[in-house]
Amino acid sequence: MDEATRSALQQKGEALRALHGREGVAFVIPNPWDIGTARLLASLGFEALATTSAGCAFSLGVVDNRIDRDTAIAHVRALADATALPLSADLENGFGDDPETAADTIRRAAAAGAVGGSIEDTNTRNARPQYEFAHAVERVRAAAEAARSLDFPFTLTARAENFLAGNPDLRDTIRRLQAYQDAGADVLYAPGLPTREAVVEVVRSVDRPVNVLMGSPALRMNVAELAALGVRRISVGSALSRAALGAFLRAAREIRENGSFGFGAEAVGYAEINAMFAQAR
Repeated sequence: MDEATRSALQQKGEALRALHGREGVAFVIPNPWDIGTARLLASLGFEALATTSAGCAFSLGVVDNRIDRDTAIAHVRALADATALPLSADLENGFGDDPETAADTIRRAAAAGAVGGSIEDTNTRNARPQYEFAHAVERVRAAAEAARSLDFPFTLTARAENFLAGNPDLRDTIRRLQAYQDAGADVLYAPGLPTREAVVEVVRSVDRPVNVLMGSPALRMNVAELAALGVRRISVGSALSRAALGAFLRAAREIRENGSFGFGAEAVGYAEINAMFAQAR
């Protein structure tokens, strides 16, 4: 890594860390799925970006959790190069069950330009996806050690997937998050928390920044409301990608089923979007 690259990653890494340290403030880290959407989000003034495994998969015409590590890392590199913003990478389970594979995935994401990344405690290719507790902790510990070995700050997010993996046990979720904190995670994330009270309990149970996924009950709350609960970061996951695909499908179905083109009234103007890309970088 040359000095200019290292310096740029140092600055991005410090910027991402600083976003998590603002008391009483939550920031939204939106999830683009290609170079164009990354540049549009940057042009709108967002402070950092995160990849989405589902959005990437859908853009390639495959189901989520089925792209391989090389494809995911290439996607990280493309989005990291697309803007000057810090990028956190959705690294699924690290693309392997063993701790060293998770650690190696952190190193590869960093080499591709990410200054943060998340590791899940599930393998969604299995019928029983959530890892046994001790093994899950060792995976986070290995990922954290890899992150600490880098030449620039790398923000590691550890995810307890209980509420997405058929194990909606808040006590176990908190037990896992506390253990991941002790193992070296910088940010803690339990997607799918079902109530405002669950969010509050998670925030109060740990002393690391907590990330929340928009959508569930926490998910009918806005940024200011979540910040008031102590949440520091809010992800939108695949929602932007699915919103775009929803508009696409409605338009295509209108054409196919009705033979009409009313969707055009809601399409962004050609001149407007062209001008945004002319200015975006």
